[in-house]
Amino acid sequence: MTTQTIPELTDRARDVFRIVVESYLDSGAPVGSRTISRISALNLSPASIRNVMQDLEELGLLAAPHTSAGRLPTQSGLRLFVDGMMQANEPSAEERAAIEARASEAGPVEEALANTTAALSGLSACAGMVLVPKREPVLRQFNFVPLGGSRALAVLVGDDGSVENRVVDLPDGVAPGALEQATNYVSATFGGLTLAEALSRIGREIRDERAELDSAARDLIERGLAVWSEDGGNRPVLIVRGQARLLEDGAAADLERVRQLLDELEGKEEIARLLDSAREAQAARIFIGSENKLFALSGSSVIAQPVRAMDGRVVGVVGVIGPTRLNYARVVPMVDFTASTLARILG
Repeated sequence: MTTQTIPELTDRARDVFRIVVESYLDSGAPVGSRTISRISALNLSPASIRNVMQDLEELGLLAAPHTSAGRLPTQSGLRLFVDGMMQANEPSAEERAAIEARASEAGPVEEALANTTAALSGLSACAGMVLVPKREPVLRQFNFVPLGGSRALAVLVGDDGSVENRVVDLPDGVAPGALEQATNYVSATFGGLTLAEALSRIGREIRDERAELDSAARDLIERGLAVWSEDGGNRPVLIVRGQARLLEDGAAADLERVRQLLDELEGKEEIARLLDSAREAQAARIFIGSENKLFALSGSSVIAQPVRAMDGRVVGVVGVIGPTRLNYARVVPMVDFTASTLARILG
């Protein structure tokens, strides 16, 4: 069965199809011919509408669930509607202000990302997601705290107020004084530098024998800086907010689907790969149902859009996930606006 394109549908079929899809996205319920005859200005009898709906069903655009006389769009029908018939509704002034306000709150960058994603989740009634490369903080303070045995805790304080910890294996035979010496040296010498810059600089100073450190302290500093640099380069930051919203808006009638979706949201690496696949898109990329294998079982839709800096670089991906019965016309522009807002933070 071949899915029709919009030009191949008759005007009557297009009108009936649009009404069915828009009514379904609004109510989540199958739409019957009598309902269409009441709410539309098509001047068609219920019998004529039924005939058109039957034709659309044979084309694979509509389906009749169970024994219901009503119809709802298939996945192919939703794809046809989204690609060829949807009329986008720009976010309201209040919605734009809510997103911008959360993005402008003081605090570390990741906190701003989380707040903005939460705002997107609340406005779209979906789970909000954002994926960005791990940002190397600019060093403000660096401490080594002994943990006993052959390990220490390296504590990094960034200039944005962020605090991160890593466990570092100590060099053999390191004396307690080496920890204090390394702490003082890093904080005094590398303040205002990124991790990569600090690691490169300590390497040069060691090679040029300008680092006034004993060998144990030098080894300790290199290990402490390297563990962050390697970890930051390999681990993107994925933030998911608003999973509880997936249980709202009548989802209690479809708890098994929502349970499956919540299980799928636990697969952070898979979600990161999915969002990353949208990096090269020029606009929002929409995955409907089984078009995306990760969320095929729950029958969910994902809208994802790259976040581009002023120079065109892709600095992240933002999106939402929810049921296939999304208000695409409203949510797609909302994701687009959020991407533009985040670009100012990440650019």
